[in-house]
Amino acid sequence: HQELFHTMHFGYTILYVEDVPRTIAFYEAAFGLQRRFVSEEGDFGELDTGATALAFSSLQLMAQLGKNPQRASASAPSFEIAFTTPDVPAAVERAVAAGARLVQGAEQMPWGQTVAYVADINDALVELCTPMAPPPAA
Repeated sequence: HQELFHTMHFGYTILYVEDVPRTIAFYEAAFGLQRRFVSEEGDFGELDTGATALAFSSLQLMAQLGKNPQRASASAPSFEIAFTTPDVPAAVERAVAAGARLVQGAEQMPWGQTVAYVADINDALVELCTPMAPPPAA
């Protein structure tokens, strides 16, 4: 079984949303990401976020596949997406200008990281934060 774990990679996270093309366009405008692709039917799409893609599937498609998809809720989140940026206040401003809702303004945390939260157009919680420095080598 050891070989299996050496070939395991985190491929993508899929969020279930009402309108995939609109969500992809929002993430491009709000966070500066680039679309990898959107299916012809418009029920699935991916954003290029580096090694791991951020993907979206329509609630309708998930229901057709026999799943019981739940909508995101920033006031009762079961997950969050986090994007790192050196300038959190500017990132918040850009996201809100693109239609995000401010949840919590930029704050410096006791551990030194600056963190803010917005809700995307689907009410998913998005954290905008400065990168964490790796812990010093022992």
